[in-house]
Amino acid sequence: MKLAKIALLGLMVLAPLTYAQTKNFPTKTVTIIVPFTAGSGSDTSARFFGEQLAKILNQSFIVENRPGASGIVAVTAVKNAPADGHTVLLASNSPIAVNPVTIKDLPYDPLKDLKPISGVSRGMNALVVAPGSPIKTIADLVVQGKEKKLSVGTYADGYRLALEWLSSQTGVKFMNVPYKGGAPVFTDVMGGHLDVGMVDLGGAATTLKSGKLRALAVSGEARHPDFPDVPTVKESGYPEYVNYSWTSFYVRSETPDDVTKTLADAMQKALHSDAAKNFVKKTGGELMPYTAEGMREYQNVEIARFRGIADSAGIKAQ
Repeated sequence: MKLAKIALLGLMVLAPLTYAQTKNFPTKTVTIIVPFTAGSGSDTSARFFGEQLAKILNQSFIVENRPGASGIVAVTAVKNAPADGHTVLLASNSPIAVNPVTIKDLPYDPLKDLKPISGVSRGMNALVVAPGSPIKTIADLVVQGKEKKLSVGTYADGYRLALEWLSSQTGVKFMNVPYKGGAPVFTDVMGGHLDVGMVDLGGAATTLKSGKLRALAVSGEARHPDFPDVPTVKESGYPEYVNYSWTSFYVRSETPDDVTKTLADAMQKALHSDAAKNFVKKTGGELMPYTAEGMREYQNVEIARFRGIADSAGIKAQ
């Protein structure tokens, strides 16, 4: 009985201390885990917003790159870290919306193990060809695709699913050629080894502006301001086709709500700043300032969309 009273007293003493710690969050350096290599677009975004959060919360933020296994390495690192908000995941659509559809026996549940802080940014995809390609438009792509199977380079399951969705919309069966990164896709399209590339517009922007690649269409709701002459797939006869690659911030689901709110409020302040608007304009993307609740809703919609595409294409988790 005495032991029980001592234990209860101990909990009563610890509870205020724990509360005080979360109220003063962050109490130490916050680490942002990025599932991509240093220098990538997502890495640059994580570093920028880490700097903004550091100013707002008066605490240092650092970036740790954990690439590999379609984001599984990074998610596992966050999942194994203390659930105190001092470890944040810069998630892309791959680990939290595509992997649940394409990877069998995924070692985490993106809905149960992770809790959203906010959206961060999004970018359009682009269908690119060599400058001398006879394919000038989406209409040309469809005509030629029905005459022969066109090879299309992709470098992540998200792009593969985006390609499969285009296939279902146009009625054209493409030959997906998987790569490990965007650069070799650009090289093989330029060299005539691929008919088309399904790529990130931001990553291809420099090559497109140099004239070494040509964009047939982009996947956004509207044309990109840096490429006003490039139509959207949507306006090219496929009004349902809108697809973005996106990033967001997550923490472990067990993270205290007041800690999550502190991070979420700080991110909303950062996202609505002039600095953020100027930053994302330079990267060629756009801000995606979803709140925590909005990000969860969007994640659910994206998982359902990718699952529907995979089911229609007969793609099974492997």
